[in-house]
Amino acid sequence: MSEKYQNLIVGTGISGAVLARLLAEKCQSVLVIDRRSYIGGNCYDYFDESGINIHKYGPHIFRTDDEGIWCFLSRFTTWHEYIHKVRTKINSKEVPIPFNLSSIDILFEEPKAKIFKEKLILNYGENKKVPILELKKSADTDLKELANFVYENIFSHYTLKQWGFKPEDLGGDALARVPVYTSYYDGYFTEKYQAIPMPSYTKMFENILNHPNIEVKLNTEFKDLKNVKYERLFYSGPIDEFFDYKLGALPYRSLDFKFETLPQEKFQSVAVVNYTSKEPYTRITEFKHFLAQNNKKTTIAYEYPSGFELGKNERFYPIPKQENETLYKRYLELAKKEKNIYFIGRLGEYKYYSMQSAVSAVFELVKKLNPV
Repeated sequence: MSEKYQNLIVGTGISGAVLARLLAEKCQSVLVIDRRSYIGGNCYDYFDESGINIHKYGPHIFRTDDEGIWCFLSRFTTWHEYIHKVRTKINSKEVPIPFNLSSIDILFEEPKAKIFKEKLILNYGENKKVPILELKKSADTDLKELANFVYENIFSHYTLKQWGFKPEDLGGDALARVPVYTSYYDGYFTEKYQAIPMPSYTKMFENILNHPNIEVKLNTEFKDLKNVKYERLFYSGPIDEFFDYKLGALPYRSLDFKFETLPQEKFQSVAVVNYTSKEPYTRITEFKHFLAQNNKKTTIAYEYPSGFELGKNERFYPIPKQENETLYKRYLELAKKEKNIYFIGRLGEYKYYSMQSAVSAVFELVKKLNPV
């Protein structure tokens, strides 16, 4: 006997889960499948043997300026307010990332620091984000000196480790994510709402998917799905994989995590410390900071970037290079020829999405869809 659904969604990550809920609330039947044994995609978290909440695929901090998105997700979780702060060490001194006015005060003598700060504000204004490559184009000798310092000590090696390319060879969000702030604000993000779901991301996803019109099947590959009929398909897997790589594989960066539980209450001052020199890892995450957990032990993870290899590791980040975008657009042309098939999320749209931008894209998609 065939099972019939109005909608099939491939993937239980943030895009798939939110889409499933929105369709279900429009009285439509939804089947959501995932090849993994758990829901949440790369947002999946769990509690380790010490009771510490672990983000399996690296730190996830929800943030948004969109009150509609915040209110929607607030239906499915309570929040632990959390302002994400990132640090790095330069010349044995711990400084805020993104580089800001406090970073300048810590690293430079007062006369030089005063010049840098005054010229930054004069040229770019207060409370602004200045992309490092824009700062490097400055004709002012002092600002150029500052830009070169930030580029060499924070941006260059880190970007090469993270992406496998020099900053100049990349485009898009990769370059905008590590600006210089012309303020003393030392949070990594600036959105109005910043928080972590309580008690976990996984519980929030369970609540989102808990609806009588939604059925979830885990450990299920799309290509192996049998005896299921559907009217619309929403695919959050890799678009090149869907088309059997007929135009070639889209490149991704992957990550490998080395977890350690230590017999001490604290390992570092904040949740994330970036390593911007020639260490093989890019950052160390100490998870108990996210929910302010009290525990005599602590769990940390070293994060090692690498290229994606099919069957060996997971896809994390689409690589923002023009030739990759061109290849994606060729796949998109194939997708447009398919009837009632929609590609969503980071892998389906080959786009770096934060959680809030993924939810926003799903909201917009649902607005465009006519109920079946």
